[in-house]
Order: sequence, then C-alpha cells, then structure tokens
Amino acid sequence: MTYLAKPKLHHPSMPTNARGFTRRDYEGRISTLCAGCGHDSISAAIIQACWEEDIEPHRVAKLSGIGCSSKTPDYFLGNSHGFNTVHGRMPSVLTGANLANRSLLYLGISGDGDSASIGLGQFAHLMRRGVNMTYICENNGVYGLTKGQFSATADKGSASKKGVANMDAPLDTVSLALLMGATFVARGFSGDKGQLVPLIRAALRHQGSAFIDVISPCVAFNNHAGSTKSYDYVRAHNESVNFLDFIEAREEITTDYAPGTAVDVVQHDGSVIRLHKAAADYNATDKVSAMNYIQSHQAKGEIVTGLLYMENSPSDIHRNLNTVEQPLNSLGAPELCPGSAILEKINASLR
Repeated sequence: MTYLAKPKLHHPSMPTNARGFTRRDYEGRISTLCAGCGHDSISAAIIQACWEEDIEPHRVAKLSGIGCSSKTPDYFLGNSHGFNTVHGRMPSVLTGANLANRSLLYLGISGDGDSASIGLGQFAHLMRRGVNMTYICENNGVYGLTKGQFSATADKGSASKKGVANMDAPLDTVSLALLMGATFVARGFSGDKGQLVPLIRAALRHQGSAFIDVISPCVAFNNHAGSTKSYDYVRAHNESVNFLDFIEAREEITTDYAPGTAVDVVQHDGSVIRLHKAAADYNATDKVSAMNYIQSHQAKGEIVTGLLYMENSPSDIHRNLNTVEQPLNSLGAPELCPGSAILEKINASLR
C-alpha cells in the first residue's frame, strides 16, 4: 500500500485562477522529505506562484539533478513534464530541451551540492548562455543525502554536526550568477513565503536566465551551534531490534520583516541566522552596485534577500543563436538536412 498519492477529489467551492485551475491542480505527490524541511516550503511557494500566474501545468518542464532538492519536483506540478538527470548535469539537459522546444516554461531545481560542486561548470555556462528558464537553488550548505558533509556554500568557520570546522572559503552562487551573466538574480529564505512567491512569479515571467538562491536549512544535519545554516535535527535511538532514524516534527520557522531592515531568525537549537532584505528603493538594474551591496552586507554577517539584479532587456539563447520560431523538435528532414549546397555555404562562411 502506498500513501504517496493525494486524493483526486477536492471541494467544489475551491477558488480557481483565470485558467480554471485550483491550487490543488499544481500539487504533486506527498513529500518524503524530513518533517519541517524548508524544501517543502519552497515547493509550496512554487505551487502558489504558478497558480497565481495562471500557468497551465502541462506547459511547464521541470528538471533536476541529484540530492534532496532534486527530489522536490515530484512534490509540485504533477501534471507537468519532468526529467531527473544525473548529479550536476541538469543545466545541459535543460539547455538541450529548451533549444528543441522553446514553447515550454523551463524550471530547473537544484541544490548547493548539485550546483556549486560537481555541477559548477554547467551552472556557469547555463547562466552565461542566457537560457530562458527559472533556476532555483535550494541551499542548505550540506549534503543531506550522504550524512551532512559540507557543501561548497558552507561558510568558512562554520561547524559540522561532529564539531569539525569548515576551513574552505564559501562559494556564493548569487555572486557567481551575476558574474556569469544571469539577467535575473535573487535570494530568498524558505521561511519567508511572502517574499519568495513574488520572486518566483517575477522569475517565471523573465525572458532570460533567472536564478534564485533560496536559503533552506537542513533539519537533519544543521541543527547544531556553530552552523550558519542551522535547523533542528533530532535523532532517537533505542534498544529495539531495529535501528531507526527519527526526525522529530517541528513547526516551520517563518519570518516577516520590512524592506531595508535586518532580522535575527532564531533556529530550533538557539543558533541565529541574520537576514537583510533589500530596501524598497534599491536599484536592481545596476549590476556593479548589486555586487557591492551583496559583499558589503556579507562582510557584516548578513544574508541579503530579495530581487538583487534584473536586466530590463535580456537576450535569450534563441535570439543569440538566431534560431527559427518553430520548435526544433517539430522540424522535418528538409529543414534539418537542407542539402550539400547549403552545407557548402555554411562551411564557406566559416573559412
């Protein structure tokens, strides 16, 4: 017997959007992540954003790699297209799919390990090529599926669950996305749905490389003092014949604070993560100012959230490559193999 499928029935009076869909139509299967995981809050924000944007679920293509974050596409948009790639290789598969069929809305879901370690090169090239998609990095600073080792985004000096200090400099995916040419860059917090949903809606509308880094602490391996991305994890051990890992259910940590201010968010274990929300008059169209703003607040131990940079007139990969309007996967043999005369003309242009 499985309990992963949600019931199809819903109350007939549930509100619908302009397309006639209820919010339930954007849900997926029941999550198998740890109770209280911030990733589930991100899934809920994606569901809400797509419903509010009146997006037809079947027009969305969601792609992921490997990791806790890459499991989450199973938990939203159950009626959309989906592809789970190998570790770190989601960007190249998404690029190929986008080139083949530009009519879909592409949503890439990844994590800090998937994006900032094995997939770092692919992440960088996806940003610089201007692939029209929304890329969400669920950032918890650890490898949750392999017992909580540091990921490349873990802050220098932060302590692991075993008390070992991380001595490597962190990789800031937001700063890297800016450097690599992303035309929409933002950072959110999984516990701040009021900010995250509008960011996702804006990213879905953006015609270019849109990147959102979402701080989403791991409830299993970052609940200890000394971690800068801390949530609570409880492990229960007993003398029974079975060895069980037990994740104690906790209420989700949420926050709400005004633009231009900072707030200390106390985690379940008593540790504190400090967030700073960009001011309402912040100029998100100046890349140099955005980079300085991020670094200056990072030096004060603050994590800047909000829309950090957006290019007003972005150029996507199809415009750069001058591809045809018709999806490439629908072209026939005459268009794909135009003959030796056309091939000679192309070769001559490259000499």
